[in-house]
Amino acid sequence: MKKIILIIGIFVLVLVSCKKNKQEELIPSTVESAKIEESVGKQCFQSITNNDTVILTLNTNSQNEVDGQLTYKIYQKDKNEGTIIGSIKGDTLIADYTFKSEGVSSIREVAFLKKSGAFIEGYGDLIETNGKMVFKDKKLLKFDTKMTLSKVDCK
Repeated sequence: MKKIILIIGIFVLVLVSCKKNKQEELIPSTVESAKIEESVGKQCFQSITNNDTVILTLNTNSQNEVDGQLTYKIYQKDKNEGTIIGSIKGDTLIADYTFKSEGVSSIREVAFLKKSGAFIEGYGDLIETNGKMVFKDKKLLKFDTKMTLSKVDCK
């Protein structure tokens, strides 16, 4: 009887571990207390795709609270440059991005998924709340690997 229970237990563990490996790709963690390795201090990330450039500079403290700079230089569009303030929960960075575009100051929520030392920008439906644009449902965010910001040396 003990052998049967042991075999069933091993079988269940194998199935669970296989299932976790398949779902790992681009699904943010919901574990709020998780820490990202090497997250304390200043880090810089950049994405250059065709003529578009995104630059992210993060200052992270030991509680995974972040502030920094975020710049979008999208080809044939006005440059957006501003500050971010937010936090990292699990493997997901959620922050308020305060920026100026065409002389108008705005605030919108941004999301990035940390994967393999890079940040992947998240997208989702936005709604206006208290004068800023926020994600309607953070659980429905999509992370597009086309906008992957790789770690670079800070200038």
